[in-house]
Amino acid sequence: MSTTRGRTSRPTGRPPLTDERKAEIRLEIARAAVDLFVTQGVTATTGEQIGAAVGVSARTVWRYFPSKESCVRPLFSAGIDMIADCLRRWRPGQPVAELFDQELADEDHLLAGPDRATVGALVRLTRTEPGLRAIWLQTYDEAEPAFARALAERAGLSADDLRPTIQAAIFNAALRAAVEHYAWHTAGIDADRDTAQTELAATLRSALTVVGEGVV
Repeated sequence: MSTTRGRTSRPTGRPPLTDERKAEIRLEIARAAVDLFVTQGVTATTGEQIGAAVGVSARTVWRYFPSKESCVRPLFSAGIDMIADCLRRWRPGQPVAELFDQELADEDHLLAGPDRATVGALVRLTRTEPGLRAIWLQTYDEAEPAFARALAERAGLSADDLRPTIQAAIFNAALRAAVEHYAWHTAGIDADRDTAQTELAATLRSALTVVGEGVV
């Protein structure tokens, strides 16, 4: 801390944001973007509108995300770490669906943010919005190596071994297919929050049961 003519100078400006607060802001922006995309469409939504819904400037939105479509990414990727942790804990002979039962029941894990009925609407938009589809698929591409590392650790294999790599691809494809199946088959159904949560969890559990029958 320097002094000038006997006076002590103090740092000016706002204190830097913590990593935790930055993550919170990213999630707030993601939730606002989803609500706007679902209610008025992606094309009609602007960065200014997303920022206003959160109480920040459009400049802040672009500081966190390169495009308006990428704003939803935190919601798509929310469950990757949880799933990887579950796979590391997966005991030999344990039904894989049983492993995920507690997490599937927790709405803050696999798909965090808006209620799951809204998430279904968002995933349906990936069919008609190329920008959202790219983010959706990119999220799963990035999840696969994390799942492969977890499965390799579980089996005591090298991270680049082919077996956990293939198993990770199977898990990844099953999870994506399950969420998309849920989204497509709930279109036009006015389900309440609890019903949507139960239906998505049941769909994911069914998909994991199928996977578990082929991965031992």
